[in-house]
Amino acid sequence: MGTTIFGDVCALGFSTCVSLLVLRFYEETAKRGIFVQKLNRKLLHVTFGMVFMLFWPLFSSGSRGAIMAAFIPGVNIVKVLLIGLGLVNDEATVKSMSRFGDYRELIKGPMYYAITLTLCCAIYWRTSPIAIAAICNLCAGDGIADIIGRRFGKKKIPYNASKSFAGSIAMAIAGFIASIGYMYYFSIFGFVEKSYGMVFRFLVLSIASAIIESHPISTKFDDNLTVPLASVLLGTLIF
Repeated sequence: MGTTIFGDVCALGFSTCVSLLVLRFYEETAKRGIFVQKLNRKLLHVTFGMVFMLFWPLFSSGSRGAIMAAFIPGVNIVKVLLIGLGLVNDEATVKSMSRFGDYRELIKGPMYYAITLTLCCAIYWRTSPIAIAAICNLCAGDGIADIIGRRFGKKKIPYNASKSFAGSIAMAIAGFIASIGYMYYFSIFGFVEKSYGMVFRFLVLSIASAIIESHPISTKFDDNLTVPLASVLLGTLIF
């Protein structure tokens, strides 16, 4: 299906519908207060990117497929920018994506998140382990780090009192496991060739991303920016 324009359009339509359902689900849970706001935000953080990558095999292998797939998170860049600038009022989105319920937060973390998904998809696409590492460390790694850190993070990291050993260890493990999972998933379709060497490189990137996330620089500039940037830069050197 993904080898024709019609196939790409069908893939785009289906992927968009599922992505909207994911966003809608967490908007509803935020409005109804099913989860506390910070947990709701992180569950969305983990889920959206991971689900988005599941549908990459539906698209064609060339640049057309990559760009059409990238359109899905690309639209969210515009959405969060308009809301973050106060040009559009969307309380449900603000509640589901912000830490403290301030719409201005969306032009930082949520926008960096959407930009990462868009660029990794459009530039690296599904044949690059760099895209896998960047998205998995951002979504699964960073998302799980916050959830575990808040629950079990009593022992703080000496150089950053706002981060814990439990959160950082959880991030490295979650990012690594997710990366391996997508390596095997994409290898089924022949997009990447699984190997022990790739497994080791994913481990290095997940540990490095966890270290960067725990550093005060990520608090200053936002880990949604520093984590994928670290994965891309280091990934470029080792892959």
